[in-house]
Amino acid sequence: MKRSKANPTALDVAKFFLEMCDVENAGDTISNLKMQKLVYYAQGVHLALKGERLFDENIEAWEHGPVVPNLYQELKRFGSREIVLDLEGFDRTVFSLEQQSLLKYTYGIYGRYSAFELRNRTHQELPWLRTTRSNTIDDEKIKEYFKEQNDVSMIEAEIVSDRILDEYSKVA
Repeated sequence: MKRSKANPTALDVAKFFLEMCDVENAGDTISNLKMQKLVYYAQGVHLALKGERLFDENIEAWEHGPVVPNLYQELKRFGSREIVLDLEGFDRTVFSLEQQSLLKYTYGIYGRYSAFELRNRTHQELPWLRTTRSNTIDDEKIKEYFKEQNDVSMIEAEIVSDRILDEYSKVA
């Protein structure tokens, strides 16, 4: 599978989502369980729309759904509590502008669900269902599954709309 040029990490994706998290309006914080699912969805959307990974780490099929093992290790100290990371110095430019739009819209769709809603959702999806526990979920399984999802079509439409508005504002 082709790799992303910017080479962000799953932790970069997590930090991006933490910057976007609005606890007052969303009414929900991001735990390790929820973050694992959000990062998985970001990878799935990116694979479906761009044909390449957003980040290089593998995603494994664990008991509670898809997990990026090294991100899990980084965040497990928070248990089921809210993830609180120092975001000072976090540089969003590790992502292209298009990747930032993809992440923004991915969070907009999936970030509104609770950790357990996301867990239950992934338990009904083919990439996790068709992977033996503790094994890596194949990128092609993820990509093909996400290509067929309406949520991904909505994200793609929003990104195209952003691109058109951006081009229009340059001309105007």
